[in-house]
Amino acid sequence: EQTTNGDPIMQTFIDRYIQQGREQGIQQGERLGEARMLLRQAEAKFGSLDRDVRQRILDADSESLLLWSGRILRADSLESVFGD
Repeated sequence: EQTTNGDPIMQTFIDRYIQQGREQGIQQGERLGEARMLLRQAEAKFGSLDRDVRQRILDADSESLLLWSGRILRADSLESVFGD
């Protein structure tokens, strides 16, 4: 079968699926880059981080990472970075 503009339906589906995968890969890559940057900032400011803190940062969503990256500039402790 074909779409109204003549493209094969299966090819259109595959193209959309591939594009969605690319977009998800880009988002994951950006989030990982944000996490790595925050880890570097935190280690530079507070020294070695324990495993739980590292994992919390690596598991965080982009919104949290950006929030924490702003807080770290003024933070006196890791607790104040995370808002705990």
